[in-house]
Parts: sequence; C-alpha cells; structure tokens
Amino acid sequence: MPVALPSAFPARRRRSGRNERIQLGLIGAGGMGSANLRACLSDEGTVLTAVCDVQRERRVAWTQDRPEVRAYLDYRELLADPKVDAVIIATPPHWHCLQAVEAAAAGKHVYLQKPMTLYPAESIAVRNAMRKHDVICQVGTQIHQGENYRRVVDWVRSGRLGKIGRVETFWGWNMGPEGIGHAPKEAVPDGVDFDRYCGPAPLCDFNRLLIRDGAMHCSFMDYSGGWTPGMAPHIIDLPIWALELGLPEKISSFGGRYQVGGDGDAPDTQDMMWQYPGLTMRWHFSQFNHHAYEFGSGLRKLGIYLHGQRGTLRADYNQREIIPQVADLDPKDEPPRLLPAGGVHEHEWLDCIRDHTQPSCNPEYHIKVDLPLTLGNLSYRLGRSIRLDPATETILGDSEAARLAVPEYRAPWRFPKEYLG
Repeated sequence: MPVALPSAFPARRRRSGRNERIQLGLIGAGGMGSANLRACLSDEGTVLTAVCDVQRERRVAWTQDRPEVRAYLDYRELLADPKVDAVIIATPPHWHCLQAVEAAAAGKHVYLQKPMTLYPAESIAVRNAMRKHDVICQVGTQIHQGENYRRVVDWVRSGRLGKIGRVETFWGWNMGPEGIGHAPKEAVPDGVDFDRYCGPAPLCDFNRLLIRDGAMHCSFMDYSGGWTPGMAPHIIDLPIWALELGLPEKISSFGGRYQVGGDGDAPDTQDMMWQYPGLTMRWHFSQFNHHAYEFGSGLRKLGIYLHGQRGTLRADYNQREIIPQVADLDPKDEPPRLLPAGGVHEHEWLDCIRDHTQPSCNPEYHIKVDLPLTLGNLSYRLGRSIRLDPATETILGDSEAARLAVPEYRAPWRFPKEYLG
C-alpha cells in the first residue's frame, strides 16, 4: 500500500502575476497529459518543474534531458513541492476527484482532464474544493475552443431555429468483435507501481491494456466509467453551452455489453436520457457500429442534433448544417457573432491564472456536463431512472441511489466527504 502522507499542505504564496513564470507539475504523463503539457509549454511564461507518474518510463521521458525537473512516484509529494504553482492532472479518471481536491487544498491551480469525475458526489466535491480554496481550474474539453462549436452557439442563441425541444448526441467507433483484444497474464513489470495505479479503485490483476492509454482503459468500468465519460463530455458540452442548460430533473440510462469481446467489462452500447424543463436530451454510443447517420465522417462518427420549431442544426467538431422546417430560414444567412474566437484551451487556463479569473470550462460550468453523466452511469448501474432536485443537487426519493452516489475508496484512500457540505 502507498505510504501515508499528511492530508494538509503548508500554506504558500500563490503566483499569479504577469511577470512571473508559472511553474508546472504534471500528474499523469501519458499521451493526453503530455499533449496538455506541450501546449502549456508553448506559452513562454511557463516552465516544467515536476512530473509524477506510476510508470517509470513516462517519468524518465520528461526528465532525462531536464535535470532541473523533479520526478515523483507519489503525487502527494509533488503537491507538497513549494515550487509548483499549477498542475495538469491527466491520470486515469478514477483518480481525478481525489487528486484535484488535494491539489486545490495545496493551493495549486488545476488543469483537470475530462471526465472531471466518475461519481455524482465526486462532481460536487471537485466543484466545492475549487470554490473553497479559490484556485483556477480548467476541465480538459479542448473542443470548447473550436470555431465551429462557437458558431453553433451563435446560431442557437440567435433564435433563428426557434425553441429547441429535443437534442440528440451520439458517438460511434466500430472496434470489431475483439474490442481491445486480450492482454497476456503476466506479473507486474519492473518500473510499474500497479497498486498505486489502482489507487482508490479496486485492486485487480495486472493488465497491460488497462495501463496503456485512454483508448484502452475506457473498456474498464472501475477505472474509467466506460466510453460515455470518455467521449460524451466533448459532445454534450455543446448543447449545454449553447442552450445555457442547468441540471436535469430526471436521468435514465440503459445498455450493455452485447457484442464486443476482449478484455474489459464496460458496455459496448449505452443510451442516456436527460429531462430538462421543456427539453429532452439524449446521448448514445456504440463500440461496434459507426451509426448510419447521414452526418459525420471517419471511423469514429459523432454528432449533435438540435431540433427546433423552425429547423434542425446538426454538427460535429468541425462542420455544421442547417435543415429548415420553414421557408424563411435561410441556412446561408449566418447570424451575427456573439462569441469571440477561441484559442488554445491550456493557454486560456494559464492566462486566467495570471489574472486570477476562471476560464470557460471551470467546474462551476462543467458540473452541468459532468453531473448528468455521473448520474447517468448511476442510473445504468441501478437499472432505473433517477430524479434530481437541480436547486439542491440532491437525489429525490431514492435512498439507495443517494448512498451509491458517494464512492467507497479502497483503503487507505479516503473520499473527501468534507467537500460535500
């Protein structure tokens, strides 16, 4: 088991001035974390100070030619490093809540990769921790900065589509009948701390595919929540943003692992439905079919359909199309620009650290994306719908659902219940 460290961190000065370089720590140095770090380092006002990963080769990749960069196996030691101003957290999703909360308590600004969390109580704890400790946090939904997404928001808010009453979102990737395949049974390799990888989640037999990357661990529910938390944050973000939605009142989910083999236990198809006042939104995905939608392209198809009284707008990351239902809706008549052009998601975070303002995808906003997804997976687990009071963020009339909304971490890790108040 990991060595216990103090849960409280010493108070420290929080650098945010324009004339000081932001000293970065990276927790989780895989493909996504490394990409986030490279984006940050393209800002000349940053410097890499520390790296943490449970796989030695990933630590070495960022430190072997940088003797000034400290390498850590335990993320808590990195958070206790007084030179680190801000951290990128790009570990597997089962770690996100605990590491983000402890980073906030340590006074570190946080770039937190999606999904923000895996459980409803974790969603609230992360939001509340950032609030309490007054740190700058950006959730890693980089597509939010895209020009196409911003023009979709302009279209929706222009009113030209009329009142939107239904939203459909989807993602599909045909991985074939073998899914991610099978990893050989083997001992934990030298240089990998697998117990620390599993952390607060159950300790399972070592699986090389599980620790490889995000495209693999999305097949394991305990460590990722499945493909819905893996992809939906990028996609449902757009309608929630464009329509300025709050939290849903009713959440339902169903699906299963029907066709895909290989390692893992996550569903290969899943639907979620969210009921908002005057609007229903649906998410569905398939791991064995691209979907026969006439919109979208490539081997991984995705889309957002916004159905209004006057027309439908359908979009993916890079394209959009207006389908009129009334004669006077001209798809070529673009609405005025309401939103500024986007930029680099990581650079927005860095600029906000300097100005001590919150970026566009801070947890106060992103909880409206994350909490519906965590509640959806809870509905899937229970096999029934869940009702939510959006004003109090509490589950209504279902004591079992309310209990299971709070995760039980594997000892010695402890869920930070103090941030639920």
